[in-house]
Amino acid sequence: MATNPSFSWIRYYQAPIVGIIRGLPTDTVLSITQTYQEAGLYTLEITMNTPSAVETISLLREKFPNMNIGAGTVCTMHDLTSALDAGAQFIVTPILDEQVVKHTVAQQVPVFPGAYSPTEIYHAWSWGASAVKVFPATQLGVQFIKDILAPLNNIKLLPTGGVSLKNIHSFFAAGVIGVGMGSSLLDKQLIQEENFEGLKQHFIRIKREIQDFIQ
Repeated sequence: MATNPSFSWIRYYQAPIVGIIRGLPTDTVLSITQTYQEAGLYTLEITMNTPSAVETISLLREKFPNMNIGAGTVCTMHDLTSALDAGAQFIVTPILDEQVVKHTVAQQVPVFPGAYSPTEIYHAWSWGASAVKVFPATQLGVQFIKDILAPLNNIKLLPTGGVSLKNIHSFFAAGVIGVGMGSSLLDKQLIQEENFEGLKQHFIRIKREIQDFIQ
């Protein structure tokens, strides 16, 4: 079983973006992670429906000890056990499963469960979520975040799905504590071309958009 030292909230808040890696081969993921770290970003999730996800998580934990490496698309207790055994330092789910959330909380591992409605968001938070992944944020937008945080201002929200270079600033201005980003962060063309210097500059531009909100 892999070791599982604590998720670093200090590193997370230095760049509160969760990069979502899905469906990429391990060698490519290693190159992306190196580039990500060089750009001053520190939190990456590997989705459990990625080929060799467990092996990739273990390898990243070994090679990048200063990164927060987590598991995404965790939908079942089987997924959760596999992710934690691989050394995942945080857990992200696309859906709200009470057993998965509560078990992760009991293990003292941060969990960002996916929720859509105000009731789901409240349930996720009441079960001990570190932050609630509002998903899909594309459908809901920045105004929804503002509307939720008006009555539920103590809940930490992490919108995912549809966050981009163009709108990331507005999400942080609305009061979120971070965002999840997949395709808009991990530029497919740059990755296919193995243009990792271009990818690093892309990461830096996105981080610069939220500089005013970084602690």
